[in-house]
Amino acid sequence: AVGEFADQLAELLVHAGMPRMVARVLGCLYVTDEGSLTSGDLVQRLQVSPAAVSKAIGYLEGQALVRRERDDRRRRERYVIDGDIWYRALLASAERNAVLAGITRHGAELLGPATPAGTRMDDASALLERISQDIVRSVRQWYEERGPVPS
Repeated sequence: AVGEFADQLAELLVHAGMPRMVARVLGCLYVTDEGSLTSGDLVQRLQVSPAAVSKAIGYLEGQALVRRERDDRRRRERYVIDGDIWYRALLASAERNAVLAGITRHGAELLGPATPAGTRMDDASALLERISQDIVRSVRQWYEERGPVPS
């Protein structure tokens, strides 16, 4: 049942635009009680190559969805998914939207407010800025109501 749920979660993430192997690794990590696995654990559970796991982990680290920890007892790295995964992911999304808002604002200034292209850029900038602010506000409010960000 847990494996099926991890597969369903991975499929949902794929439909949202995440690469399939990345989604499978994230789903597998997400359903572990420990919240962490080694590369060997992931290879065994997912029946994939170490290279596929390594590439997926690199992607997830780049998105701030997992982090590496050194397991000195086993002399291996563990890939960790924290309780604050969605907190960090949403704040990263808000940051990307803010950057896009800045770029489109510059485009609007460059193209001029009297042009259709400038108007489109200005509208896009305003929307992206609003979305960025709303995400940050909502995430902070959620954690203020629920308590500290879990680790």
